[in-house]
Amino acid sequence: MSDPKQSIIELLKKHPEGLTLQKIAQLTNMNRLTATKYVHELIGAGIIYQRKVGVAKLCYLKERYVKLIKEEEVLEKLKKVS
Repeated sequence: MSDPKQSIIELLKKHPEGLTLQKIAQLTNMNRLTATKYVHELIGAGIIYQRKVGVAKLCYLKERYVKLIKEEEVLEKLKKVS
C-alpha cells in the first residue's frame, strides 16, 4: 500500500470542491477512522483544512500547497521537453 497521507493529498488535488471524511475513506479504500487520523495529521501539518458546509465538514488542500504542486508539475513538463 502506498503512503496513505499522499493518497489523501492526491485525492484532494483531484477534488478542489472538497470531500467529506466519509468520501475520502471510501475513495482511498481506508477505514473511516484511519482516514480521519491521517486527515487530522495533514491538518496539523498545515497541508489541508476543514470547513463546515451545512452539516458536512469538507476537506480541502490549502491554496499554497496547490500552487506548489502546480509548480512541480510545470517543472516536470519542462524537464521532459528539454
